Amino acid sequence: MPVLSRTRSVFAFRHMATASGLLLITAVSGCGLIEDRSERYVNESEGDALVLPEAADTSRFSQVMPIRQVNPADASKMYVSDIPRPPDMTAEILEENYLVEELDGRAWLLVNDVPGRIWPAVTAYMNEQGLGVAHDNPQLGLLQSELANFSMRARELLELSSAPAEATTAEPKAVLQVRIAPGVRRKTTEIQVRKLTSDGMTEAESAWPGELIPWREITVPSVNQIALQKRLLADLGEFLKTREESKTFSRAASGMVAKPLVRLISENDRPQAIRMDLDYGRSWAEVNRALVESDVGILDLNRSEGWFFVDFRSASEREPGWFSWFSDKEKPRHTHTVNLVDRDGQIQVTAQNAEGYSGDRLAEDLLKQLFDYLY
Repeated sequence: MPVLSRTRSVFAFRHMATASGLLLITAVSGCGLIEDRSERYVNESEGDALVLPEAADTSRFSQVMPIRQVNPADASKMYVSDIPRPPDMTAEILEENYLVEELDGRAWLLVNDVPGRIWPAVTAYMNEQGLGVAHDNPQLGLLQSELANFSMRARELLELSSAPAEATTAEPKAVLQVRIAPGVRRKTTEIQVRKLTSDGMTEAESAWPGELIPWREITVPSVNQIALQKRLLADLGEFLKTREESKTFSRAASGMVAKPLVRLISENDRPQAIRMDLDYGRSWAEVNRALVESDVGILDLNRSEGWFFVDFRSASEREPGWFSWFSDKEKPRHTHTVNLVDRDGQIQVTAQNAEGYSGDRLAEDLLKQLFDYLY
């Protein structure tokens, strides 16, 4: 029996409407199947504190991803929208110009300015704190104070005992040394401090310190030494912050700008490696920071063997496609490997494509991006 064409279109429309309704119901019901885990943060009980071995050096352990504290008395009042967000670990790096950093028993103040501007300000800090400057060498980036024993303000700063002035001849002499050097990143300065004492000096060396003492790293600094250095650096950072408007510049200190600590090695304008004139521990930390800041996903890492497994796919490669609503979230993939190798006292950073990856991003693209964030 013939069917009118208009009737046929009505039937087709009804079928399409029914299918669309079923599709919408399925999507909505599917969303309800996903567990809401947002309240676990509030209801989760506090775990036991981490117990370190007795032989472990506690100064080498700190929170990499600190968890924000929640007052138990207020936890019951919290709703999903009120759950505190985790802290932004890059906020201090992006917003603070004076940041105290610590790695492998070393502490330094990272300043977003050139050494020529920092040198006069550090000199002013030492004079204001009653330390004075007995010796300096702008080319080496070293400042050495006068004896701190005869200034009450300097004694307090260096945590010397509050002995009367006449008793200071029997105690070890103490000076503060400051080292200013160009930072790893361009147009930055790194400042280190250390307290030196005359413990163990002979009578022939009673005039100590009669000259500028060469800078030597303390192999294994004690917890108290690191704590004092970090306190002094934080105090220095606050002083420098108050002098940001000062236009004082040291021509002599500008001569300490040496060759870059991070260099990109290329052949025929194609990046081959990154060379870092740093020790292995510092190089590893800087590469890790550069990967995080450049939003390169780290899937796995091994510091002792010197490699990072990363996901360096482009945004278009990570896009799941038209049917993303009905599929799980795209999982990270190992697309590239970053390697660190110590060669003749220099760290060489290379990259290579992972087996099975045939995307658009090349290993040389990864090296170029890393260099941009390293230097």
